[in-house]
Amino acid sequence: MTPADITVVIPALNEEQAIIRSVRSAVLAGASEVIVSDGGSSDRTLEMASEAGASSVVRSLPGRGVQMNTGAHLATKLFVLFLHADNELSGQALEQICAHETVAWGAFQQHIDSPRKIYRLIEWGNDWRVRWRRVPFGDQGIFVRRSLFEDLGGFAEVPLMEDVEISHRLRKIKTPVLLRGPISVSARRWEKKGVLRQTMTNWSIQLSYFRGVSEEQLARKYYGN
Repeated sequence: MTPADITVVIPALNEEQAIIRSVRSAVLAGASEVIVSDGGSSDRTLEMASEAGASSVVRSLPGRGVQMNTGAHLATKLFVLFLHADNELSGQALEQICAHETVAWGAFQQHIDSPRKIYRLIEWGNDWRVRWRRVPFGDQGIFVRRSLFEDLGGFAEVPLMEDVEISHRLRKIKTPVLLRGPISVSARRWEKKGVLRQTMTNWSIQLSYFRGVSEEQLARKYYGN
């Protein structure tokens, strides 16, 4: 297996500032099939994705789960890797999957794009979550064997927590592998709301999800509407 046997699917919505780096990181890592699934951008995301080297740019209904399913439906490779538009793959990321070609699914260690020490703690906590709870989040670059993804019926098309939901289904089948990556993650989400506030919001939403609060209610809490 080579990096060319991995499809990278990138869901995007108004990401003209970030999509070029995301797509180019996948191309430079060796992906021959990079699919950007756009949820109705009003900026130049689609044009920028094509210029950056995406092999396909498709329009989708909005919603990350819907968009990733739309992109994955077009995938033809052995594995599918789902990359957030504000994330970037390291040059060795796809090679690391190839070195574990018998694996069913997994994710990457992160590097949050900031020198602040608090982010190193967040990275450690996210590593711990995958190693001990076996639940990667979407910004860790979840990858899965395409046949398994299709057998599971893809992502739940819910407004939030689609990554946690599919991780719970996948971990019942196989333990995820955590690869060293790293996957580079924009710090913009934490910087916008404040690191502590954003982290507490994330924890609160996770706890509410495990208590059975609906994804629609959680989305209103997370997005503020």
